[in-house]
Order: sequence, then structure tokens, then C-alpha cells
Amino acid sequence: MKITHFGHACLLLETGDVRILVDPGTMSQGFAEVRDLHAVLVTHSHHDHFDKPKIGALMDANLEARLIVERATADEAQGLVDPERIEVVSSGDRVNVMGIEIMAVGGTHAMIHPDVERTTNIGYYFTDSGLLHPGDDLTPPAVDVKLLAVPISGPWLSLADAVDYLRAINPPVAFAMHEAALTHPGFWYDTIDTLKPKSTKFQILAPGTPTEL
Repeated sequence: MKITHFGHACLLLETGDVRILVDPGTMSQGFAEVRDLHAVLVTHSHHDHFDKPKIGALMDANLEARLIVERATADEAQGLVDPERIEVVSSGDRVNVMGIEIMAVGGTHAMIHPDVERTTNIGYYFTDSGLLHPGDDLTPPAVDVKLLAVPISGPWLSLADAVDYLRAINPPVAFAMHEAALTHPGFWYDTIDTLKPKSTKFQILAPGTPTEL
């Protein structure tokens, strides 16, 4: 699989001729120019994962793409995207995009604070490659994760949380995401690399550059 990180939680995933974009949010850059998409996946409706002002233009520029989302994001997309192109998923559902099977996992956003209502969050697990994009959820799903996009920072997430999540899943390969709020993410990268499972290869993807994983 070829992966391009557009910053924060936004990833372009390419397998053969299939191109899938995940979490085009307001803290990511460069995704608006992506073309020839077959699907756009959104884990939840928070703006750093779902750039509402840009989603209509993105879908109009990729007329073959389906918008695969959970219910709250589908509601936000009404009036911006043709309803026939929106597919709503819940935890446990499986969808097929041009021969690529994707399973929806999780279901609830990690707690930000007891006074903040928790929203729906759907992680996406690619069954063939073993890639997991969890969105903003740190509950390890009951799947065989071979490649983990690990969130490293956020108002719901400490560095210790990220390390514990990585250790709980213990994938062969992991790479950092959800870093855009950090001034000096390199400090987080170094600490996670020190504390990760010994069997896990931890990588940093160059922004906007395709990487084979």
C-alpha cells in the first residue's frame, strides 16, 4: 500500500489503481487537489477530520467517489454532497471499494472531558493490508492490525495514552498522525520511538510524499 500523509489525520491510500482518502480535515493541507478518488472516508464530524467548507468541492472534483461516513457526518454533509453518494456505516459494517474491503470498527470518540458530550467515531480497518485508521478512538479493536496510524496528540490524548495504545495493539509497523496541534512534534516522535514495543517499526511519513508501507 502507498500512503500519503497530508498532515494531521488525513491520509491518501493507494492500492493498485484504487485511491481512498481518509479524514480530509481543516488541519490538513493538500488534499483538495487530489483527483481520481474512489472513496472518501470520514471517521467523525469534528472539523479537524471533516472540512465541511471543502467537502462539496472535493466530491464534485471526484465524481466516481463515494462518501463513507457515520451518521453525524452524513447529516453535516446534507446539502453539500448528493445524498445518493453518501454511505452511512456503523461499527461492524463492511464496505467494498473497488475490491478493497473496509471494516468499520469502534464507535465512540475518546473522552475529551466529562463535561464534553462524546460523539460517534468510526475507525476504518482495511482487511487485506491490515491497516487501521482509528480516528479519535483508543479502544483496540478485535482485528489483526499490521499497520497502525497512531494518533499522538489531541485534547483527548496524552503522550502516555498514545504509547499505551501502541503497546496494546503491538503492530509490526506504525506511523504517526494527528500531530498538527503540536509545535514541536519531533519530541513526541522521539519519545514514542523510545517507548514503543520492541517489535514495532515506528515511522514518520514526509508530508505530502507517497510512501510504500
